[in-house]
Amino acid sequence: MPGTVGRIPTPSAPTPGATAHPWAGTPLGDPQSWDPAVRAVADVVLSSPVPMALLLGDDLTLLYNDGYAELIGDRHPGALGRPAAEVFAEVWREAGAGEALERVYRLGEPFLEREAVLPADRQAEPAVFTRGHSPVRDSTGRIVGVLTVSAQTTQLTRQLQSLSDFAAALSGTLTLDDVARVTLRYCLHSFDADRVSFVVDEGTAWRLVRRIRGELLDEADERLPPLWRRMAADVALPAVVTARSGVPSFVADGQPLREVAADRHDEKIRALAALPLRSTVVRGSLTVGYQSPRPWSPAERALLAASAELIGQAAERARRFETQHGTAQLLQRSMLPERLPDLPRLRIAARYDPGVDGNAAGGDFYDAFLLPTGALGVVLGDVAGHDVQAAARMGQVRAALRALALSDPRPDAVLGGLDRLVASLGTEGGTHELFVTVVFGVVDVDRELVTLASAGHPAPLIRRGRAGDGAAAEFVDVPPGPPLGLGGRQRTVTVPFRPGDTLLLYSDGVVERRWQDLAAGLAGLGAAVSAASGGDPRALCAVATAAVPGATEDDVAVLAVEHAVRPSRSAGMEVPAEPTAPSRVRHWMTAQLTEWQVPDAVVGAAVLCTSELTTNALLHAGTAARVEVDLSAERLLVSVADSGTRGQVTRAQTDTLSSRGRGLGLIEELSDAWGTDPTVRGSTVWFEILIPAG
Repeated sequence: MPGTVGRIPTPSAPTPGATAHPWAGTPLGDPQSWDPAVRAVADVVLSSPVPMALLLGDDLTLLYNDGYAELIGDRHPGALGRPAAEVFAEVWREAGAGEALERVYRLGEPFLEREAVLPADRQAEPAVFTRGHSPVRDSTGRIVGVLTVSAQTTQLTRQLQSLSDFAAALSGTLTLDDVARVTLRYCLHSFDADRVSFVVDEGTAWRLVRRIRGELLDEADERLPPLWRRMAADVALPAVVTARSGVPSFVADGQPLREVAADRHDEKIRALAALPLRSTVVRGSLTVGYQSPRPWSPAERALLAASAELIGQAAERARRFETQHGTAQLLQRSMLPERLPDLPRLRIAARYDPGVDGNAAGGDFYDAFLLPTGALGVVLGDVAGHDVQAAARMGQVRAALRALALSDPRPDAVLGGLDRLVASLGTEGGTHELFVTVVFGVVDVDRELVTLASAGHPAPLIRRGRAGDGAAAEFVDVPPGPPLGLGGRQRTVTVPFRPGDTLLLYSDGVVERRWQDLAAGLAGLGAAVSAASGGDPRALCAVATAAVPGATEDDVAVLAVEHAVRPSRSAGMEVPAEPTAPSRVRHWMTAQLTEWQVPDAVVGAAVLCTSELTTNALLHAGTAARVEVDLSAERLLVSVADSGTRGQVTRAQTDTLSSRGRGLGLIEELSDAWGTDPTVRGSTVWFEILIPAG
């Protein structure tokens, strides 16, 4: 693209080859003969940093500056001095292209293209522009050409598309953690920023989460909740000042974070935009920062404001959800057992996964407790509904069942008493729509038997045999009985329950899927349990909940009891939310496993995995955790549980902790099986390492 034409004054950085172009051989002739008015326009074009082109004569011969040369890519320098129709032959006949330019030249009517597509580099994606075309007149007033001024809007177009994608992503968020994760990822990439932060008001303090350019986050980190920092209520951080005032601020060049910088990344920020969240429920703000000066154009400010508006709406929905969810979770927690029995020859685990959106208390329940005879009572039931009333009825049924079992543990007698209770509750409430199903069993470990009775509940499953010995799962043929409250007569069945067997009770949410036959769900569950690597109850709970593909809108509850081949050894440790906690866990684990004479290779892998899980619990749940270790002849099982309520780990603590907890990939590599168990009290992450034979 030319920087000069003939002796036209040359701009400071002329386009290569422009001065040497043989203009005399073109229809334009020697530039010395050009009209002074035309030469003046050419001087403006060649001196401007804005992409501009001058199309002269009947052939609309091209003359352009450096900015325009960049736009047309590999067409330069060949386009110089050639008719525009030849240079852009592939788009010239398209609507709004050559026809528009020829019309400006013939009629003298200016024309504005708001979304012009100009093919640039032939290997590149077509760029989007806003282009203005104006007639160029000579000294006599005759139209002799067309002046084109181009402004590339490809980036803005992409940002607008990205804003649409951002809105869609935010629509699927439920919690403030979800909103923060989506917000940081979007803003960092869409605005090509060096630093992005998101701040929300916690009443007596502020919570801030930040992402910086180049920060390495693996897939496991993206699944975990973001790492929040707690800020004092009166902190002078620009994000907090904007959130309090509700007034956006833009710093084009300076050191906006110098006085409150958390680290060198904050100190390097020179340009910072802070936008308040427009919400009646949540006070907060979004900040976007750069390490170089930035003028903050009107279009960019408008895009940031639109983003903050979307974030505010999502944060408001999330805060309402978390409030309702917390109430439902608190109610659910009060209905389920605090702990399951710890017995030498029976290993017990349970998993509860709220259905729908987790925003309501459900009616599924489970329990396991010792009976006066020394046997173990196990129960899993389902009260229809997903509201407070269903949860309250579930609590009544569970409490009554335990009381009846402690008096007379025979399963048919227990369910008979429950049947009368549910009928009474229905009469009292004036409803005949009280639908309750339950399965109750008594495990007699000394006699190696289990006795079961069911009131309209799916048949229990027993996995028989050990891994490698042809293990298989079979459904227990329990005499069918009607749901509780209908006056039915329940009958019992007693089946063997030998060492190596595992009993599995489950709710219908495990096997039922919309538009799928129930038999297919049951077959899928049986196949998955049969194919499991072992009969460990925690692992089987995870296998059962994932056995049938597809989402369920129902609650999911599973209870598993394993008759151990040999008694296992167990130990536990409470882990406070302190900086030294991972180190203390490592020392405790090493000493405990060494005392149990666990092979060194297993000890090393287990200690490393446990340290990573402990760090995750402290950083991402923010609460104290509990580590539990269970060793059998076949395997070592370790679990780390947190309470799930977002407590606070101070910034000093997070800086001292051993790592960001990016160890889930490592755990997958070092363990033979691992998983996460959502519970109404938080979450538990566990792993299993097989003990080498001999």
